[in-house]
Amino acid sequence: MSVFSLDASHGNPVTKETLEALCSQLGVNIDDKEKEDYRRLLAVFHDASEQLMAMDVDKERFSREDIYFPEKSDNAHGAWAWRCNIVDKKAKGNGKLHGKTFALKDNVAVKDVPMLLGTNFIKGYVPDVDATVTTRILEAGGQILGKAVCENMCHSATSHSSGTGVVENPFAKGYSAGGSSSGSGVLVALGEVDGAIGADQGGSIRVPAANCGIIGLKPTFGLVPYTGCGSNEPTNDHVGPMTRTVLENAVLLEAIAGTDNIDDRSFAAPHPSKIPIYSSINNLPKQKPLQGKSFAIITESLSTPALDSRVIQTFRTAVSKYTDLGATVTEISIPLHSKGAAIWTGVSKVGGFLAKTTGSFGRRGHQMLDLNSLLHPMGQENWNEAYASTKNIYLNGLYATQKFPNLLAKATNLSRQLRDAYDMALQQYDILLTPTLPYVATSHASVDATPLEQIAKQIGLTSNTAPFNQSGHPVLAMPIGMLPVLEGPGVEEGIKLPVSMQVIGKWWDEVGVFEAAFAWERENDWRGM
Repeated sequence: MSVFSLDASHGNPVTKETLEALCSQLGVNIDDKEKEDYRRLLAVFHDASEQLMAMDVDKERFSREDIYFPEKSDNAHGAWAWRCNIVDKKAKGNGKLHGKTFALKDNVAVKDVPMLLGTNFIKGYVPDVDATVTTRILEAGGQILGKAVCENMCHSATSHSSGTGVVENPFAKGYSAGGSSSGSGVLVALGEVDGAIGADQGGSIRVPAANCGIIGLKPTFGLVPYTGCGSNEPTNDHVGPMTRTVLENAVLLEAIAGTDNIDDRSFAAPHPSKIPIYSSINNLPKQKPLQGKSFAIITESLSTPALDSRVIQTFRTAVSKYTDLGATVTEISIPLHSKGAAIWTGVSKVGGFLAKTTGSFGRRGHQMLDLNSLLHPMGQENWNEAYASTKNIYLNGLYATQKFPNLLAKATNLSRQLRDAYDMALQQYDILLTPTLPYVATSHASVDATPLEQIAKQIGLTSNTAPFNQSGHPVLAMPIGMLPVLEGPGVEEGIKLPVSMQVIGKWWDEVGVFEAAFAWERENDWRGM
């Protein structure tokens, strides 16, 4: 135990009676001669706790201005959850993000700006802190224009679940923008912001990036601190950049990456001052920029549930372009990849349930106390307002704790085997490749859809994304072509929507991932493919 002072503040409320009441609750006695010592120790602890609770954002430097809920007339795609204007008043104009605008997924805390989490399951939550990524964007000179809609409790990979209404695909209204970072993907794609922050627990950065035709990076687990972000299950939690180009993504990652010494997910990450210069990819040679690199397609990623054969063809065409860039490409089998989504499910359903009810115990980091208190205990009113996937998590999680009490432990052990399987492949190959999603964006579920009809819109959708939340590898989703829709209101019009590819690298090798993505992007026009 550390004690930094033995002198209590004037007016400190801790008395001898306070101490005696605590002893009574513990069922113990303290010798009279020691009571004053323990009273003083308790008093200075009270002072330290009071000071800690009073720690606050520098409102003069990071003042919150123009906070308002957007009107529908100013929110045509339903992507804004809340608007504001925040800049660093002490910025010197030379930050990495100077002159750039950003939106934050609405599970990322911005002090004094309401956090909706896309849900009516809980209401009235206003964070009392800024998330680490919020502060870092501001300190790097970025301007935060507001919060982007988050799908309901981060529990949907399609964009019809938010309590504020559907989020429309930027290419065609009536179709999903992907989830759960739906608003982030749309606002970037439409050019309403230069970049956005998404959170990814099973594909929630990469799915909307794929549906919206942008770049979305799920960094190595812990590279970007999760401090001040709403969590579903801590081992799945990732937060990362969403941008229109690979280079912009690299620059944004430079600004937000590195341990903050608060979030235990980030403890293995480098200090922010030692983060690689990811934007150095801009110096890649024009001729054969990937000469000597060895890439591999994961065979099992081409046989996931509901996979559209047209997606496979588009993916193979895109991958073939790497040979022109100097890389060799082969196919390899990683059998456990086909079980990766099931392993993720065992962790996310049970762990997600426990995190909402008992709390994320055994963690080092900042706890969002006010948010936790709204989540548990749950009442019938909360339940009535819950999205189908949220109810399913509660039912699945509680059932598993009773009928399969070792399921979480087993899935956790299997997740390490999954990571080892990818690592073994990455000892031989620099980059692994898969389609991001098995099909192009689907039409929205109807407003009166049953629970099964709502969830059916995302069957098999995260088969290639979710495994890497448990393995922790860095994965970038990038657009590689367009395909006509097969259902929904755009069929007769011949509407086309984006197809996306995942670029997967070794732990901490975001540079290698960016190089592979940047070299392909620089030489190919995905909209015409």
